[in-house]
Amino acid sequence: MPIAQIHMLEGRTEEQKAAVIEKVTDALCEAVGAPREAVRVMILEMSNTHYGIGGKTVKSLGR
Repeated sequence: MPIAQIHMLEGRTEEQKAAVIEKVTDALCEAVGAPREAVRVMILEMSNTHYGIGGKTVKSLGR
């Protein structure tokens, strides 16, 4: 059973998250031959103050 964890900044719509889940599922089915019902996708959202690039929060970088 393939399990994918997607970490991304919060703020996407429910429709965008559903599209991510569908496309990641499709990719895993194609890449490893897993049946759709066996694929698990978890989206883990972070605030822009809980993620950093180059020692600075994403918020301080204007993202």
